[in-house]
Amino acid sequence: MNLEEYKGVFVFAQQVDNEISGIALELLGKAKELAQPLDTQVTAVLIGSEVKNLTSTLAEYGADRVIVVDDPELKEYRTEPYAHALASVINEYKPDIVLVGATAIGRDLGPTVSARVATGLTADCTVLEIGDFPLQAIPGKESEQKHNQLLMTRPAFGGNTIATIACPNTRPQMATVRPGVMQKIAPVAGATAEIIEFNPGFTPNNKYVTIKEVVKAVSDVEDIMDAKILVSGGRGVGSPENFKLLEDLAKVVGGTVACSRAVVDSGWKPKDLQVGQTGKTVRPQVYFAIGISGAIQHVAGMEESDVIIAINKDADAPIFDVADYGIVGDLNKIVPQLTESLKAELANK
Repeated sequence: MNLEEYKGVFVFAQQVDNEISGIALELLGKAKELAQPLDTQVTAVLIGSEVKNLTSTLAEYGADRVIVVDDPELKEYRTEPYAHALASVINEYKPDIVLVGATAIGRDLGPTVSARVATGLTADCTVLEIGDFPLQAIPGKESEQKHNQLLMTRPAFGGNTIATIACPNTRPQMATVRPGVMQKIAPVAGATAEIIEFNPGFTPNNKYVTIKEVVKAVSDVEDIMDAKILVSGGRGVGSPENFKLLEDLAKVVGGTVACSRAVVDSGWKPKDLQVGQTGKTVRPQVYFAIGISGAIQHVAGMEESDVIIAINKDADAPIFDVADYGIVGDLNKIVPQLTESLKAELANK
């Protein structure tokens, strides 16, 4: 494999029902950052049926070029035609880096495509950067250190350690990235991108599943990733009934209730509200961590919050290590007092 042939940072621009997914825009922002030290361009790969109208959005969020694979076989996501489309784009255009969102679609598509193009893939990355591999040159083997490599960092062993992984000998370098970890750039109104229409041809075979019916679930649960203020509770809240204290606080401050994995595992709250390594990554302006010990798996999902306020009866709880403000005491007494104080303060404004 001639690695010099591979150029550019490619992003799988996931769309569902002709609407660009937020993760695609987040990845374009990170792709722009990665492309700078490599002196290369950012390419969005848009796959679907009748999706050409979405190219302008991708341009506004950082794509220098958009490769559109548009075919009726791609109307709904199915592994085989989508994998054929993305793998064909990779084989034709030879990107150096390919980023895919770690969504339900991306976690299926990414590994399938990486196997098909015979390269590695690092899943659920939380940090991506360009650097040297090995990170520190081996004494006596400095000439073997490779530069301008994609360094992919992800939690490992249940979140108890952090691994930085590189793919120095094959291309493209592929990673899936969890939604909410990277940040979108501010859209540039009127920005344009080079548009390339590419269709490798689709011949249905015994790997093409048949979709009999699409049933869309209707949820009245607010997406915690969009919330500016989150009031999050852990096992220390004590019971599902006690979450009424957090709901009252959230109502006063205009926030949304969230929770830790322990709460979901206990059946107190739905999975959609879980923050953490196995839940959602959030970046609210204010994050209340109430009755949450602060295990690394949870912290990984909320440590980028602007302001973190922790309430816990254990003064040694790890959550205080990342909190901007901390209150040690009984949440059953503190939260109602805090709610009433904020209510009175806001009423006077």
